Amino acid sequence: FKRKNHPRRIISERLLAEYAYLLQPGTGLLYCITDVKELHDWHVSKCDAYPLLQRIPPSEADADPCVQAMRVKTEEGQKVERNRGSKYHAVYRRISMEQEETLSLRVTASNFFGSVETATTTTTTVNGDHKE
Repeated sequence: FKRKNHPRRIISERLLAEYAYLLQPGTGLLYCITDVKELHDWHVSKCDAYPLLQRIPPSEADADPCVQAMRVKTEEGQKVERNRGSKYHAVYRRISMEQEETLSLRVTASNFFGSVETATTTTTTVNGDHKE
């Protein structure tokens, strides 16, 4: 969906780290809603791959009053409703600090959208000096 617009999207690779930094660990929520299925799938793929965000189950998200407000109270939501269009949404929670520590996450450019790599420390001895 219009690749030239990727850098301007509200959900982008570079903005996810900022959102995770700003969201309260364990309780902060990130809401994604659109009437374009392809864009929704793109949002979900990026957010699902980001290790500090955890998707809220659809049943819980559907019960969230913020989701209901976005679907029917916003100008865009009302326009889509008038045109009998579809709306797609997903909600993500910032994982807690405890979850982050348990996972020992190390987010790098190489694992940002791949599998989560756990942090490891290698100790070597060079001429009697320990280096990590």
